[in-house]
Amino acid sequence: MKQILNKIVQQVVKAQRFLVCSHESPDGDAIGSTLGLTLGLQRLGKEVVAYNVDGVPEILKFLPGSQSLVTELRADAAFDVIFVLDAGDLSRAACRPAEQGTMLINLDHHPGSNFGHLCYLDTSAAATAVLVYRLLCACGLKLDLEVATALYTGLLSDTGSFRYANSNPEAFRVAAELVGLGINTWTIASALYESQPRERMQLLAQVLPTLYVAPSGQYASVFMTLDMLEKAGAAPEHTDGFVNYPRAISGVEVAVFFRQVDASTIKVGFRSRGNIDVGQLSKNLGGGGHKNAAGAFVEGSLDQVAPRVYHLLEALLK
Repeated sequence: MKQILNKIVQQVVKAQRFLVCSHESPDGDAIGSTLGLTLGLQRLGKEVVAYNVDGVPEILKFLPGSQSLVTELRADAAFDVIFVLDAGDLSRAACRPAEQGTMLINLDHHPGSNFGHLCYLDTSAAATAVLVYRLLCACGLKLDLEVATALYTGLLSDTGSFRYANSNPEAFRVAAELVGLGINTWTIASALYESQPRERMQLLAQVLPTLYVAPSGQYASVFMTLDMLEKAGAAPEHTDGFVNYPRAISGVEVAVFFRQVDASTIKVGFRSRGNIDVGQLSKNLGGGGHKNAAGAFVEGSLDQVAPRVYHLLEALLK
């Protein structure tokens, strides 16, 4: 692990032009890691482009550097190094490394993420933001307030405010150092959890009545249709965290969120309390993720996809 990190540091030292990107439909860790690494590389005197095909979600636009992140890349854009963060699979980053870079570096904490010329994978890391923190420290960078704010947001988001099982000792040590640099923890928490747009709440009001709890009580689900989205005047990014509502029910081991993408596609999101590996379940549906959080795009209508998912869950929970 340390050997790979040292090789990445060598690439950072000798290269000048960088692309930093993360998975589509980005969450707090994806954006926090992207902006944290972008700002850090810029502090080292590098030319850096931060990219995400879906841009920065509204609730994360308070982060330093968010306004400079782009959603499109020029066809002739060229980079010495492309960093892909938190993606699990290269296709989720929507970039073209064969055309745009000579060195592809993958930083991730999702199991099975093994692409790239250099792959720094550590499933014990609480968040990809932790891996970025390690890298920037290994580069000898003295973290400043803006970098710390981005990385802390990624860490806070992926640990569920340090409620999830991935909140290990390293997560608290890194958080303590970032807080020690002077970040405003209340501002970050308020932006993430108490600055929700009205449209999200209007959408949630339609989603919660769809709650289904299995007769066994071991799994539960909610769903969202495109009609609900239109009625609320909301966007897909406003559904982030909806899957946590069924998971909050006592006795539920696995929560499922069905989100209609189009007339023939459903995005299925899974969350586990830790006893069930939803990463493997998601792979069986053509998706990916890790043990406690995963997802997949599945062809079919909700009436077709939901029974299929429930059948797999029944077999798994037995």
